[in-house]
Amino acid sequence: MTLPTITQDTLDLFPGDELILRFRTWQDYENLLVRRQDKAGLRIRYNGTTGEIRIMSPLPEHGKNADMLADLVKALLRVRGKDWEAFTPITLKRANQQGVEPDYCFYIENRDRILGKERLDLNNDPPPDLVIEVDLTSITKAEDYQAIATPELWIYRRDNFLIYQFNGQQYQECQTSYHFPNSDVKKLIPQYIERGWQVGSSLMLREFEQFLADL
Repeated sequence: MTLPTITQDTLDLFPGDELILRFRTWQDYENLLVRRQDKAGLRIRYNGTTGEIRIMSPLPEHGKNADMLADLVKALLRVRGKDWEAFTPITLKRANQQGVEPDYCFYIENRDRILGKERLDLNNDPPPDLVIEVDLTSITKAEDYQAIATPELWIYRRDNFLIYQFNGQQYQECQTSYHFPNSDVKKLIPQYIERGWQVGSSLMLREFEQFLADL
């Protein structure tokens, strides 16, 4: 069995690995972000309440699901005539509270406020309007984004698709999306993600766009 490697100069995990470091500080988290260097595929998350750092190495399936899900969001936005700015990968941080790295995030309502920016600082910039997390080897909780306070969070776990909205104090699970109130995304997203695995992501997207056009 091959084990993850974490040394002063090395940070290596194999696809599907998740490593939890307990009793860690914000500075420990910042140091790991620096040591990651060219291992951009690794996701590192910090929870200031528990003092835990989670390091995850996604599987290829993880990336494919995230890309398909993001394509579906873009198609929905185009139909609504909405402009957006999307980011992946990205690190969202609130110092000493939380650090997260969503699979995809979208600025929609707040798009104009971050145009032209190469780096985002949540002390001055708004959080993304929509964040997407794909769970395969790890579990995302809505509380992981409590300090980030992104208005809407989507968590996709195979056939289970969860929508959370932030009410100013905590996240509440919802059946509809604030951004797409007239679309049953709770049903459509899992249906078309599965379709993408059957026929390929490009054909799936064309079918989805045709479905939206026929509404």
